[in-house]
Amino acid sequence: MKKVIPLSVLLLVAFLALPSCSKNASDKQATIDHQKIVDYVTTNNLQGQYTSDGMFYEILNSGSSHHPTISSTVTVNYKGYLLDGTIFDQATGSTFGLSQVIKGWQEGVPLIGTGGQILLIIPSGLAYGGSQSGSIPGNSVLAFNITLVGYTN
Repeated sequence: MKKVIPLSVLLLVAFLALPSCSKNASDKQATIDHQKIVDYVTTNNLQGQYTSDGMFYEILNSGSSHHPTISSTVTVNYKGYLLDGTIFDQATGSTFGLSQVIKGWQEGVPLIGTGGQILLIIPSGLAYGGSQSGSIPGNSVLAFNITLVGYTN
């Protein structure tokens, strides 16, 4: 006699398996991003360090001793580019809530004080992930040169 597995059981098993597939895909992308960042850092002889999330940063000027927090509104000058040098955004005197930007900025900008400058090399998982954002392709490692002009809490 042939045993029939109810459709609801099959759907439940498939649903439970999805997070592990997604995690494997994100782990694979994180590995790819890490290698791209290591290659870029090596090629450009950068001197900085990595966060536990895999973002590379180099503090070019630490700025003042007072640093913004995730709840701060910051004013920055910045240039954002892909690792091939393609500039996708830049601004002078741009003001926004730090809680409203990508996770890489949320982690990186508080590392400097007013007047500080930082280079961030951000893995896609701390940026836009697999989604395209404007001219930025999905799964892109992003680089930013940022100067913190000022902030308010």
